[in-house]
Amino acid sequence: MCSERCQLAIGACRIICFNLCRGLCCCTPPAPRPEYHVVCLGMSGAGKTTLLTLLQNGETTDDMEPTSGFNIKAIQFEEAILNVKEVGGAENIRPYWDRYYQHTQGVVFVMDSACSQEALQTVGSLLHGILSHESLRGLPFVLLASHQDKTETRSSEQLTKDLELEKLCAGRKWAVHPCSREDQGAVRQALEQFITFLFNTGKESEENRV
Repeated sequence: MCSERCQLAIGACRIICFNLCRGLCCCTPPAPRPEYHVVCLGMSGAGKTTLLTLLQNGETTDDMEPTSGFNIKAIQFEEAILNVKEVGGAENIRPYWDRYYQHTQGVVFVMDSACSQEALQTVGSLLHGILSHESLRGLPFVLLASHQDKTETRSSEQLTKDLELEKLCAGRKWAVHPCSREDQGAVRQALEQFITFLFNTGKESEENRV
């Protein structure tokens, strides 16, 4: 009787071990996160490099220099990876921005929300050229209104009105997000919404092709 119970116990243990091993060996690996390729633009001093480095590394350094050409940063999010092509914003580089638009799935624009009125007019002119460019029409767009830690900054509502964004962004998913280097969470939240725009736009494009 005792030997039968031992045999039953051993058999049960073998079944449990077999099922555990099968579960470990045959478990389906997690699906890879989608990757999106986007371009990041803005005038010099707007904070592009600072914000992107903060997202990528979790910290910034005081000796960072403005981007003179372009950099590519892979920023990890739980739901996706953003491959961001950051292009320098110096006046002599801006005429060549459109060379970096190829294979872009979305546009990030960073501006100093406390800039002068003259600089604001320049931003408006730049955005008009960017968002009307044939390669970028209809692509998701996010405006990061940086330097919110300064005094006399403009709100999202004010920038939307002053830059005529409702008119410029017609036909695309877009948003304006205030942020600063002191608030990494706000920047991350803005780009998480941007990822949602990218996902939905891609899904709609696939449905239209069917």
